[in-house]
Amino acid sequence: MTAYGTPMTALADWRLPARGEAAVDIAFRHRVTGMQFDLGGPGRGPWLDAPGQPARLVRTARAAEVTPLAVTANVLNDIGLTAPEGTLAAARVREILVRLLDAAGELGAPLVFVPSFRRSAIDGEAALHRTAEVLRAAAGQAEARGLRLASENVLTPEAALWLVRQVGSPAFRLLLDTYNPKAAGLDPAALAAATAPHLADQIHVKDGPAGPDRTPLLGDGDGAVADTLDTVARRCRPVRALVLENDHRGGDTARLTADLDRVRALAERLAHRHTETAQTWGS
Repeated sequence: MTAYGTPMTALADWRLPARGEAAVDIAFRHRVTGMQFDLGGPGRGPWLDAPGQPARLVRTARAAEVTPLAVTANVLNDIGLTAPEGTLAAARVREILVRLLDAAGELGAPLVFVPSFRRSAIDGEAALHRTAEVLRAAAGQAEARGLRLASENVLTPEAALWLVRQVGSPAFRLLLDTYNPKAAGLDPAALAAATAPHLADQIHVKDGPAGPDRTPLLGDGDGAVADTLDTVARRCRPVRALVLENDHRGGDTARLTADLDRVRALAERLAHRHTETAQTWGS
């Protein structure tokens, strides 16, 4: 056991060919012990919080020894987190955020995270200010429930730090993704270095754009995943889980197995780098 421990290897159910309980079964068969879940919605699968579903999912996860780590609401990318106050879309966003927090509480997941892509993209100053306003209110609700709320975005380091200050909640975090910033023209390692004190302890690892069974295996793309994780280690940020977010919706079991082997290797490397850093700082 290292000073920080080896991060858990986890899966994101929205990147698998099945959701919910069926995704837990996939995790079980691949010896994966952690899972992030999507709330679901139109075009995104069954609602996670349908009557009786959270209790069934908790039982299934417990039997499979799979820990619910987080819940997200990708449907927000279809609605628009930045919708102006007073609009129907803004009211829908508030409803989804409450359901998201409720679902995490029922599953016993410690983290919820809010994506800022497509209609929720932070594409200018007005969108950034509106995002901060919406997340400030949601973070207050998360804090009251004993949860963490994170934002997944592709902001520059300066804008990301501004967002943290504006939300102004001890419950608020930034969710690091090892490839999304690269796709947006940013350096993921530099972003991790600048925002390290505010990062969530769960990290999305992928190495290319989404596409069922077409995303390069971890390490084969241009994302320099290991470099980003080394930066996290050098900043001594604790990491509970590395969450594979390469796109495996096509159901290629061999590719999933190969990617999970690489995630486990990255987790071991991260633990080793953490220990090296801790020893250096302590000497």
